[in-house]
Amino acid sequence: MASRLKRGKGGHERFPRDDRPVADRLEEIRRLAGDPSSADPERFLELLNDREPALRQAAAWGLGTLKDVRFRSALEASLQDPAPGVRAAAAQALGLLRRPESREALERALDDPVATVRSTAGWSLWSVGSVASVPVLLAHARDPEPSVRLWIAAALGQFRTDAGFSRLLEYLEDGDDRVRRQAILSLGQFDDPRVPSLVRPFLEDPGRRVRIATSVVLGRARDAASVPALLARLEVDEPWVRPSLLIALGRIGDASAEAAVAPFAEDRAAWVRVCAVRSLAEMRAPGAAEVLRRRLTDPAWSVRGAAAEMLGFVGDASDLPALRERLEDVHPWPRRGAIYALARLDLAEAAPRIREELRHPVPEVRLAAVWALGRLRDDGAREALVTMLRQLHPSVSEKEAFAQGDGAVRLVSDAATRLFDTTVQAIGRLRPQEGGDLLLVRALAESRANLSEEEVDRPARLPPAEVPVGHTPPTLGQLFEAALPAGSDEDELGC
Repeated sequence: MASRLKRGKGGHERFPRDDRPVADRLEEIRRLAGDPSSADPERFLELLNDREPALRQAAAWGLGTLKDVRFRSALEASLQDPAPGVRAAAAQALGLLRRPESREALERALDDPVATVRSTAGWSLWSVGSVASVPVLLAHARDPEPSVRLWIAAALGQFRTDAGFSRLLEYLEDGDDRVRRQAILSLGQFDDPRVPSLVRPFLEDPGRRVRIATSVVLGRARDAASVPALLARLEVDEPWVRPSLLIALGRIGDASAEAAVAPFAEDRAAWVRVCAVRSLAEMRAPGAAEVLRRRLTDPAWSVRGAAAEMLGFVGDASDLPALRERLEDVHPWPRRGAIYALARLDLAEAAPRIREELRHPVPEVRLAAVWALGRLRDDGAREALVTMLRQLHPSVSEKEAFAQGDGAVRLVSDAATRLFDTTVQAIGRLRPQEGGDLLLVRALAESRANLSEEEVDRPARLPPAEVPVGHTPPTLGQLFEAALPAGSDEDELGC
């Protein structure tokens, strides 16, 4: 391959010549980035110095996918690239690295003449998450580009300073509804009793995304004073907004709203029906159980799944046959919901059937089954859970789309990353066998020995059914401590 090099700042070689077609080299980058475990970082660095801007941009993106801090300096240097696309890709990659050492370089990128670069730098500063950036963010708070203001608003909500609070109040009057929406969501992150009354008027905002954000914040705040305003919007708002209003009413938990919410369990839009049944169950409405039972045979799988899961909160032992029937559903989501409900209702008769779902191809179903068998303390699952533990290991991955629901609603799942921790918890909940269980203890000890101290100390990844929103889960180490019998150690077990 012939090469012609230019020298950049510091004597680094820049823009080597590569005679292959650009399309071929872009495909090479996509291939390398698609398999980070075997990608050659030096090849990415070489392409980061290519003559073609499209290749330098793709290489910066590829380095971001590797999330390797060794490339931080090279990416920071690319923030000075003559091509704005490369600068934006480098800023994004630095955001993915999330290293505080990149803060100052990203702050300087907020002065870039190209709005896309400034916007990406704003996102990356939010991702890096250093409160030291607040003065610089405030200095750029009136950027003419709405996407820059949006990410500044997001970062100010994360850092929660008094100066940031004041700026977010100003953003409530921003002319762009995306900025107003983010300002409301960011204000919701402040532990400030003034927030509900400050954002409540935006239930009447012309921007539907603003009304949705307002509903989210009022629901999370469990602001009972907002119930009349939420009910008023529920009657007149469009289908895209109604789900957020329904969820907010459920979180607030005022059962007096039942009469207004119940009719939406028959709504034409499936996702409105989903949110209506969840809301009725969360507010423990007197008639919730009967509404959910009718929706167990809804034509939409998303509604069947929600109705099955929420029966775990308002149903009783008489629901066993109907929930068992949902375990035979053609779609995995109702199966998942039925498993959670059977465990919440402590219906141990279903445990043998739930064990069969440990082999289901969809991680969401397997995760529900593991959690349920642990909650039911099902001794019959002991061998299967130990086998799973030996095959699993802690992993982290991006959330993946689970399925496309009615109304273009997409569900996402990270169930596969929660299986290891949940299996440890489930084993720890089993009743100790008389004389001990050497096989089980060895499997736990071996798995514990293979963990780094960082893994041991991190919060456990458990199903949302186990850890309600706003609660702190135990650490993975604490799960192992609870599962391993007192006095067992690696030498004694021969592990």
